[in-house]
Amino acid sequence: MLLVLASLRPIAIPDEGRYGEIGRWMLVSGDWLTPRLNGIPFFHKPPYLYWLEAISVATFGVNELALRLVPALHAGLMLTALYWAARTLSTEVIARRAALMLGTSLTFLIGGQYINHDMLVATWIGLAIWCFAFAFMAGDRPNAWLARLGFVACALGMLSKGLIGIALPGLVIFIWLIWTHQFKKIWHLPWLSGLALFAIIALPWFVLAQQTYPDFFNYMFVGQQLNRYTATVFNNPQPWWFYLLALTLLLFPWLFFALGQVRRVTAMTLASDVALAEPWWKLCWVWVLAIWVFFSIPNSKLVGYILPVIPPLALLASLGWQRVMAQRASARKVFLAIVVINIGIALGIVLSVGNVTRTGRSQDVAQVFACAAAPTDTLYVSDGFPYDLPLYAQTVKPMVVLGDWPALRQQVGDGWHRELFEGADFDAKAAQLLQPMDVLAQVAQTPGHWYAGRSGHQITTNLPGWTLFYQGAGWDLFRSGGTADASAAKSPEATQHKGLPGCKNKRQE
Repeated sequence: MLLVLASLRPIAIPDEGRYGEIGRWMLVSGDWLTPRLNGIPFFHKPPYLYWLEAISVATFGVNELALRLVPALHAGLMLTALYWAARTLSTEVIARRAALMLGTSLTFLIGGQYINHDMLVATWIGLAIWCFAFAFMAGDRPNAWLARLGFVACALGMLSKGLIGIALPGLVIFIWLIWTHQFKKIWHLPWLSGLALFAIIALPWFVLAQQTYPDFFNYMFVGQQLNRYTATVFNNPQPWWFYLLALTLLLFPWLFFALGQVRRVTAMTLASDVALAEPWWKLCWVWVLAIWVFFSIPNSKLVGYILPVIPPLALLASLGWQRVMAQRASARKVFLAIVVINIGIALGIVLSVGNVTRTGRSQDVAQVFACAAAPTDTLYVSDGFPYDLPLYAQTVKPMVVLGDWPALRQQVGDGWHRELFEGADFDAKAAQLLQPMDVLAQVAQTPGHWYAGRSGHQITTNLPGWTLFYQGAGWDLFRSGGTADASAAKSPEATQHKGLPGCKNKRQE
């Protein structure tokens, strides 16, 4: 169901366009060290997602499903780990129900197909917690192999999204060990081999990036992680209760059965056949509350940040259902009805989002440009950044982005302009892709130049040589040194020149 839904909607802007294109460009450029957005270094996050996106695109081609396969497989891994853990801790019935609750939630069916780092890091955080917890519960000394797997999961979590891949599993396990009086076991972890595995997996890219770009550590760890956690100047400010609402939507309505377990704080209050031993229900609540508090502190909040708490909530929800509903004659029908409703909601979101976001996307322009332009042509953009245009057109040459860049450096906040000029500071050659607006006048009479701007913008009106080539839903495409108009662009002749790989996709608009 997740994979079917993942193939039914266009790329979402900005996140999916940004992160999907960085992965595609990594494959096109052959530069597996430096993530690049439009050819410009992009060091907001580590490269694990981009590496996998590049591999998926190389294997399955450039399409929505290939790009979404990466988060979808991680969502499947999260669900599988939950099932395995729940079956070990409780019963097969509880485990299956927990997996179904997670699998029919918006967390899985929508969040599991969204192209960004959140599902990846949430999965590895969860696996690290499960592995370390089972290791510590194995006896007087932790199980060494499970602990080593925990270190590996932390390494992949760090490669997914940075320091939270280590910090959050460490926070949860630290509090849990103290609460369950197991802290002395921590000295018996296989620290040498575990840290060696962590270093082998996680550190090489960070070291190479720092050697290549001397300001890299300061930018990623201080600017993009510490400052984003502590500062109030970044996008998406939300109140402290934001994640309570987010969790209600992400795990609706199963969350309410989990919350019903708040009063059931000892194993004795549950039926013996479904009880969690005391250390395990303590782990679940520490897992939920520690991460919820951690992400509620910053001013900037996004829904995807809270994904790591979903697995323990699903397990608690399954136990809550067992207590409240399992013995009722209508339980099976009610459960099935909720599952169908949830799938219907997810399907409705997927099928409607394309029309809702139509004017914000540039997919139609990308498909026209891919068929009309040559690989060596230059595309100029302004008024916004068309994140999905290079992805759908499958361009092989970065766009030139126009603007008053000295003024923008002083004025703009946390947005696409800053993504570009901060990345350009790492690479002088890439910085040449950021040009002033008067470049349009200089190339207007020269064939092989294109300009894409938001619909209704009249920037080319008084510039001789620029002609409207295609008028899209939200973006317009102009060509230099030509006479074609929008009607010509819609003719078969206008799309016969298959200059870019994206022209293989049939135009839908």
